[in-house]
Formats: sequence, structure tokens, C-alpha cells
Amino acid sequence: MRPGAKELGKEAPRCEEPREPPGLFCLWLRLHQLLRDLPGAAGGERGKERGSPLHHAAFRALTEYQKLPAPLSSKQPPSSHEGVTKKCVPLARCFPQLGSEGSQAPHTTPSGHRVTSAPPDEILLTPWRDFPVEDTDPFAPPDEEKWDFVLVSDIHEVGSQKEIKRKKFLDELSKKGFIIKKIEDKKLFYGVRAPRQIFKKYQWLLRNPDSRWQNSDAHQDVPVTTRIRIVNFILQNTVTPDLEKLHDLMKKKVFEASFPLHEKEEVREFLKEKWARWRSIFHHQPIEKIRCYFGEKVALYFAWLGWYTRLLGIAAVAGSIVFVIGITIFNSSQVSKEICEANTTIMCPLCDQNCPFWYLSDTCTYAKVTHMIDNEATVVFAMFMAIWATVFLELWKRNRATVVTNWDLYGWDEEQEELALELINNLQHEPRQYQHSYFRSTIVLVLVLVMMAVTIGIAHALVIYRVVATALFSQSHSEFLREQANTVAVMTGAVLHYITIVIMTKVNRRVALFLCDLEKPRTFTQREKNFTMKIFTFQFFTHFSSLIYIAFFLGRINGHPGNYVRIAGKWRLEECHPSGCITDLFIQMAIIMLLKQTISNVMEYLIPCIAHKLRKKPQRPKKRSMVLGEEEEAEDPCKRQWLNNYRLNEVNIFSLFDEFLEMVIQYSFTTIFVAAFPLAPLLAFINNVFEIHLDAIKMMRLYRRMVPRKANDIGIWLQVLEAVGILAVIGNGLVIAITSDFIPLQVYKYTYSPCMTKNSSGVDCSTGYINHSLSVFRIQDFEPHTRAEALPNFNSTQNKECRYRDYRNADDYSYTVQFWHIFAARLAFLILFEHVALCVKLIAAWYIPDVPQSVKNQILDKKHTNLRKELSMMEYSTEV
Repeated sequence: MRPGAKELGKEAPRCEEPREPPGLFCLWLRLHQLLRDLPGAAGGERGKERGSPLHHAAFRALTEYQKLPAPLSSKQPPSSHEGVTKKCVPLARCFPQLGSEGSQAPHTTPSGHRVTSAPPDEILLTPWRDFPVEDTDPFAPPDEEKWDFVLVSDIHEVGSQKEIKRKKFLDELSKKGFIIKKIEDKKLFYGVRAPRQIFKKYQWLLRNPDSRWQNSDAHQDVPVTTRIRIVNFILQNTVTPDLEKLHDLMKKKVFEASFPLHEKEEVREFLKEKWARWRSIFHHQPIEKIRCYFGEKVALYFAWLGWYTRLLGIAAVAGSIVFVIGITIFNSSQVSKEICEANTTIMCPLCDQNCPFWYLSDTCTYAKVTHMIDNEATVVFAMFMAIWATVFLELWKRNRATVVTNWDLYGWDEEQEELALELINNLQHEPRQYQHSYFRSTIVLVLVLVMMAVTIGIAHALVIYRVVATALFSQSHSEFLREQANTVAVMTGAVLHYITIVIMTKVNRRVALFLCDLEKPRTFTQREKNFTMKIFTFQFFTHFSSLIYIAFFLGRINGHPGNYVRIAGKWRLEECHPSGCITDLFIQMAIIMLLKQTISNVMEYLIPCIAHKLRKKPQRPKKRSMVLGEEEEAEDPCKRQWLNNYRLNEVNIFSLFDEFLEMVIQYSFTTIFVAAFPLAPLLAFINNVFEIHLDAIKMMRLYRRMVPRKANDIGIWLQVLEAVGILAVIGNGLVIAITSDFIPLQVYKYTYSPCMTKNSSGVDCSTGYINHSLSVFRIQDFEPHTRAEALPNFNSTQNKECRYRDYRNADDYSYTVQFWHIFAARLAFLILFEHVALCVKLIAAWYIPDVPQSVKNQILDKKHTNLRKELSMMEYSTEV
């Protein structure tokens, strides 16, 4: 078993199909052995002379056998191949002794056919096999029909424009040698099967490992996934005389759908029973079989998701421990105790109208929850998650290298494959050159900035909602809403934020596609990369703009009593709780993650499931009167299969992309603001355990078969994940330095606490911190409209001041020295934290190599072996 077989499901057989029968290689070796062993013309040398009749006869026989045309299919008469001349590849590599003299006069083969003379770099060979058709191809497919693709069309009127366009497209496929089968039901179904010569061209152009010998029972030259991919490329790039492609025809409703088939094969049945079931939720994923059925791109997605989920379990355990530590200090925190005992500390009103003064002790429970989240363990956990993100990516790179090396795709060139497919589809194709337009790039950049401004504007709208909602809830007749106005506003704002995420996701996709069309990328791969970067940028700002405001701006730009910052001169901005704003961030993240991972996943499963049930109607056999002795006409076996596949939900180029995007956004939630929400990794881990099998069930049972795509990595998503890892370091550093009370508390402990001023050894150093962090405001300095209505039952003669959270002087409300001490400490911690975390990330990236040494050695041995074989072949051919 190869390395990593256990966790990656490598116990499954590889999905490559066999190459030509090994007899050809044995014949080649035997001929060379004969030529070496036979005596030469002079001095006992072994047949080195190029003019030796034996040399010519052996070389001609080998050449003719090696360059035979494609075997005759049982459905094609031999006459269809007669007179076809085949252009063969250069042989100077294997027989350098021919050189420029290799062009011989026409000669006759043992079967009586002539090999025509040709230029030195090619040989023109006429077929000479006269064997029976049944004996031509021992690896021919079985008798049952297998179709690569199915096209679906409405039944159009004869002579209509759509019917003409459809016929032109099908005619173009026929010219390329495609076999087309038509089945008529309520729709027209066209089964498409490509000629074998197309796949032989593919193998020859790329020297593809798909043809290696693996299984004597296999019947096809290339894997089914490769066949589907090649046929899909040709279908998408076939041009009609009207210069229309399949995509244009589908837009014009000439064709309704095109899809490969879910076929009843061994791999599919295994995946349906052992993978796409809820009872297999804790089993290893059969990555190799997934690759054999869906292709490398899908297999790498599930390999990455499984690896991410596995390492997420470690982060979930660490986050749970931090949360439990916070619970243990729920009642023992000195800061919380001071808040709960501050029943004489009068706080300033939270709004302008109908909001009374309140005692600090009224928020005892809120303070306990805040310090359950905001403690020393949170800082350690934030540093741990920065390291975890780096280790996760480095270990994934190693895992990916092992997987793709086992697939013989480590050095695969995507651009070369795309060029090969273009040439197979059209020999006259000219590659599209790389181009760059500064004008287009400027327009795209401006539009991206405008879109980002729109998403930030939506975040501002959510801020306005929270401000207005807080004011309205404070004036409510409900006592609960008046007392919990701020908390209710935060929670409803989080729900509203989730709704905007759902709406803006659709808008962001359309805008990103429009921008990609403006850029005019050269290839589909480049278009996909550009689209990924744009949609992720838009989605990132959509998801995190509101969180960024809560984390870094809430309660810091609202002014102070007597001089509040107001919206439209009426509603004042929100304030932080005296114990900090981190609880607001905790609530926002918890609600968004829970809604996104529950509602989204339920809808992701229910919508396609219900749609499939509605489209799937019971099959009722047609009843007709039978004449005595008449046999009932058998139904075409393809019809039911094609109908069943058609009734499944449609897949598109975004099907796998959406899954990647969902997981990368979740990864961002799990890492960037994890200091404020230690339970994020746990929620993500639970979600992913179900997500893997939810995706499996959708792909196997609810959706049409996805067009396989070849890949040797997860593409641009790796760079996105690395960028998120850097943002996680910056984000968590800012949360601890700005949002958390960790820095102000440490400054107090080591500068202003009783431990430093009174040398008290038996006193908690955080004693007196709450009183130190509250400023004094004189009631007489309130704004006129606030003083007139907000304090109806307040005895101003006995109580002339109230407290608020800030570091300001009582006389002129300017910042105190403590404020600047804390500001400097915040800045110093931020710089130190980020530099240490980034250094640790770099050290971890250096310490863990991207590619395992075993993989490097395997590649080195393979290169060495290939070079030795080439050198040996050259020496043998020189001796011959």
C-alpha cells in the first residue's frame, strides 16, 4: 500500500485504464535482442551496418507493427479504413541511425502493401492488416452502448430556426466522427459518443499516464473521467457555420441541457453505499474512488475538506478548553465582582429620551459573561490559532504533494493540456496570446472599489439600524425591551446582517462575472482565478464589514456625555458596556455562524431534494391492445437512464466553486476573530462533519454528474487561505489590543493598582480597576433637550454627577494621562503580537517542508530511471 493510503482511501484500485497490449514491448525487445546476437557483415560486429538487409527487414516490420491504425470497431466495416494514410511521429529518437538517410525508397511489406517514402522527420504508413475484424482489438468495449454525453432539446417545429441551428451543430459533431443517437420522449435526447481516435491523440500529445497497464478487465483506453472531460471540451468549443457554440445555443433555447451520465458502474455503487450515506459519517473518505468517478478537482476538494476538518478538531478542543476556563472564572473575576458590588455607582443615561440613570450593578450578569470571554487565556488562544493556521496549510501542502504524486500529476501542466485539447478539437487552432490592457484594468479596479464602498455602506446602514433600534427599544412600553435595549438591538442587527449576506451573495456573483467579462481572460482557468479573487473580496467585505465596525469602532467614535456624535443630528451612536465591547462581537459572530451553518445547510439539502422529487414522476408503462401472437416492443435501455439523469438537479461551473467559497468564508470566521469567539472552531468542526457527507449525497443522488476536471492542487484557493492566515494574525492582534480589556487591565495592574502604589501583597492587583476606568460627568453639562426630558425623577441637588466609560478629565473632559499610557501600550502590544506571530508562522513554514522527502525521492528516482531508459535505448539502437 502506498504512503498515506489509510487516511486517503488509497486502498481503492487506481482508475487508469490499460495501454496497448504488452506484446508490442516484448516484440521490440525481442527484435533488438536478435539484431544484437546475429553476426555482422565484417569482423564479427553485430549488425551495425545501416545497409544490412536484416536490419532493414526488422526495422520495417517493427515500424509497421508499431504504427498500426486504430483497431476496427465491430460496428465499422473494414472498407471504411481502406486507403487511409496515417501520418506517424518522428522515430529519430528511437532509431537515430536512420538520420537523414532514413528516408528509403518505397518498399513492400510482408503483406504486400507499400510504405511510401517520406521526409526524414516522418513516416507515412498505409494500413496492411488483413486479419478478421473480431481479432483486431482484444480490448474493445463490450456490446452494450455507452455514451459520453447527452444533449437535451425541446421538440421544435420542422424548419424552424431552432431546429436548423440544432441540426447544424449535430452535423458539425458528425464531421468530427461523433456517433449520435436520438431518443424522443417529451424532449429530444441526443446521446453523443466520441471516436476512439480522439482519445489516442490525447494520449499521444501528452504522453498521458492515463493509459498505463493496471487492469486486464478494463475496456477503454482512457479513464471515463478523461473521456467526459475531453468530450465536454469539444462540445463546448464546436463552432457551427453561424459561428455559434453550444453555450450560445443554450442561451437561445436550442438545447436545454448537456450532461454526462451517472452510470451503473462498480465505482458509483461503492460510493453510493459506502460514502454518500449518513451512516458513513465517521468513516474515511475513499478519495481514490472519488477521483475515479468525479475527477481530480472534486477529489482534491474532499481531500482538503477532510484534512481541514481533521485539524479543526485540534482547534475545537483548544477553543473548548479556553471557554471552559472562562466558565470557571465566571464568578471569581475581581473585575466582575466590582461591577456586581457597585450598587452606589450611578451611570449616565444610555439615550436622550426616557432613559433613567442606572446603577452599575444592574449589569452584573453581562459583566460576568464578558470576562468569561475576555481573559488571559484568550490571548494565548489567539496566538495558538495563528500558528495553527500556518501548520494546517503547510501540512496540507505536504498531503497534497503525496496525493498528486500517487496520481502521477505532480508536474502536470494545465496550459499544455488545454492547448492539446484545442488542437484535438481543431488542428488549425492558433493559441490566444497573452494580453494586458491598462485601460480595462483601471476600469475593473475602479468598479471593484465602488463595490467595496457599497458593502461598507451596507455596514453603515446596519450601524444606523442599531442606533435607531436602541433608541426605539429604550422608549418601549415593555420593561424587558427598555432594560435590554442594547442587547436586543445587537441580536436583531446580527439577523439583519445575515439577511444582507444572503442577498449580497447573489449581487456579488453577478458583479464579479461582469468584471471578468470586461477583463477578457485568455483561458477558462484564468477566468476562474479572476472570478475567485473578486467574489472572495466582495464576500469578505459583505461578511466582515459589520464585524469590523463592532470590533474596532463601536464605543470609540461616539463622543462623550454633553458632546455625543449623532446621526442626522438626532440619534447618538452606541456606547460600549463598562466591561467592554467584546461581548457584542461574540453575540454577532455566534448568531451569524449558527444561522449560516444551520439554515444554509438545511436549505442547501432541502431545495435540491424537493426539486428532484417534483421533477421525478412515476413511470407508467404505456398500455395498448395486443394482437394475438404479437410481441411487445422492447423499450430502449438508454431511455430510462437518460430520463433519470435529466430529472436530477442541474450542475454548473459554480457547483464546486460554491462549496469552496463556503468553506473558505467559514475558515475566515474560524481564524480572523477567533479571539472574541473561542467556540468558532467547534461549530465549524461540527458543521464540516455533516458538510462532507451532505456534499457527497448531493453529488451522488440529487445532482447530475459533474464534468470531471483535472487538477494537481486546489488552485487559487491556496493563496486565498494564506492571505486569510495573515489577516487572522492582524485581526486577532487588533481584537486583543483594541476590543478587549486585556491591555487596559494590564496597564492598571502594573502602573496604578494597589500592588504598585501601596505595595499590598495580599490584595488582587486588579482591585479598583472599574472605578479607575470610569470618568466623571457633571449633570449640569448635559445638552438642553437631554436635561429637560431624560431626568424627570432625578434629585439633582443630592447627585450632581454620573459616570461613563472613558479616560477623561472631570473639568474639561480632555483625555487623561492614563488614556495615553493605554494607547501606547495597545500600539506596542499590537506590533509585538503581529511580529511574533508572523515570525512563528515563517518559522513553522520553514520547519515543515511543503513536499515530503519521500515524494522528492520518488520524483528523483523516476527522472533517473527515465533517463537511464532513454540512454539504454539510444545505445541499443546505435549498436543495431
